Amino acid sequence: MSAQRTTLADVAAAAGVSVSTASLAFSGSGPIADRTRERVLEAARTLAYAGPNPLGRQLRRGRSGIVGVIMGDVLRRAFRDPVTIQVLDGLTARLGPLGLGVLLVPGPHDVSQPPVDPLVGTAAMDVAVQMWGGTTDDPVLETLRNRGVPVVLVEGTPQPDVAAVGIDDRGGMAEVTRHVIELGHRRIATVTLPFDRDRVEGPADAARLSGIAWEISRRRLAGVTDAGVEPTVVWETPASLVEHGAAAGRALLQGPDRPTAVVCQSDLLASGVVLAARELGLRVPEDVSVAGFDGLDLPWLAPDVLTSVSQPLAAKGAAIGDAVADLLAGRDAEERILPVALRVGTTTGPPPA
Repeated sequence: MSAQRTTLADVAAAAGVSVSTASLAFSGSGPIADRTRERVLEAARTLAYAGPNPLGRQLRRGRSGIVGVIMGDVLRRAFRDPVTIQVLDGLTARLGPLGLGVLLVPGPHDVSQPPVDPLVGTAAMDVAVQMWGGTTDDPVLETLRNRGVPVVLVEGTPQPDVAAVGIDDRGGMAEVTRHVIELGHRRIATVTLPFDRDRVEGPADAARLSGIAWEISRRRLAGVTDAGVEPTVVWETPASLVEHGAAAGRALLQGPDRPTAVVCQSDLLASGVVLAARELGLRVPEDVSVAGFDGLDLPWLAPDVLTSVSQPLAAKGAAIGDAVADLLAGRDAEERILPVALRVGTTTGPPPA
């Protein structure tokens, strides 16, 4: 009899015990004699029975063993970003020893698609992790609340009924902006992450700036103004990808009134600005300084090393995993805000004379 066809009832019959006794033998606990347990396990080996379905056992306990990770973007974009990969590495390293698996739920391809993937409303998950961009009126968060699924919100707006994990990105952006000011720069532009699901590309006007929905972009832009800078241009991008940074760089760095420094909300965007500067024949940092955010290792940008705000990506993932563990244990998960640090590289220097 194959392992696929053998049932617990078959094992119980072969061992001469009831199905409930056979179940206790596999559970490793309960009132069952050692000799009886060994007889059941020997019958299972003979019948090539691997044991009760672990998913069924988890469901009987009211658990699926699954953590839903709501990505907020399509996976083909998300997995081109080392930030996402390193955070997920830290998260899964923490969840594995807890016996928890991960279900990745992608975001919509564009605004024509519904903002909430059907899996958010139907998939079995013990806890949901909402990555990036969360807002107080987010329909994804509303759906999870309606289901009663505990939520860990990453880089979102702290709220009383969810666990929050983030970094001091506003403070980090203020620090890197002060760094370029101290070098003598006054014409400073900034390149941002998306403001909302529309994923617009281009200079943001006053109306656009007043309606930023995604918290991560709003906080990092606020860090620039905290440093006392009113950017010459705020350039919004559709995603944190090198090509979007390069498009921003080409637009910003042509003409006599170009900025002498560009502060970007991610390292991939900043590296794209550096590549655009090279294309235009500009020297970095002699003609234009460029700074980013994340602290990524980008060897392909050599000989340049980005000036950046370094964030603890693997530790952030581990902190998300710790928040998941707290929620599963019935504990109130405290807000976890991780520190960041300025890393001065070769891409910032004094403005051109």
